[in-house]
Amino acid sequence: MHKTKSRAEVLAEIYRNAKLATQSIADILPQTEDGDIRREIMRQHGEYQRICGDAVKLAKKYGVQLKEPGPVKKAMMWSAIKMNTAADRSPQHIAQLMVRGTVTGVTSLKTTQTDSEAYTDGETKRLLEDLISLEEGFEERLKAFL
Repeated sequence: MHKTKSRAEVLAEIYRNAKLATQSIADILPQTEDGDIRREIMRQHGEYQRICGDAVKLAKKYGVQLKEPGPVKKAMMWSAIKMNTAADRSPQHIAQLMVRGTVTGVTSLKTTQTDSEAYTDGETKRLLEDLISLEEGFEERLKAFL
């Protein structure tokens, strides 16, 4: 069954995706020692923060309430990152972890895009497309570290 997502649901998904990305980057940065991948991840962090800010602006404009990711989700992400980097902090391993997260984000966003095509207004649609494009670009840039 095809579900049509409302503007509020699309904005919530954009915000959730970008917010979780900023959180996971904040969790992985202390484990990242290599300067090149560290710079790339920090650049990505800035882009995700920009998307969060844009989502907040649109949410205010349309009277949409955005929620922060829950503490359980944040704790699960933090512990997964700590466990996955305990024995291997190499740039290749960090890139693998980041690519997995990015692919998960793109998959979720593409599903949202398909489920909201008929309803999404231009501004929200452009922000969704911007985030998808950013994440696809991030995936390609991270692959250089594999």
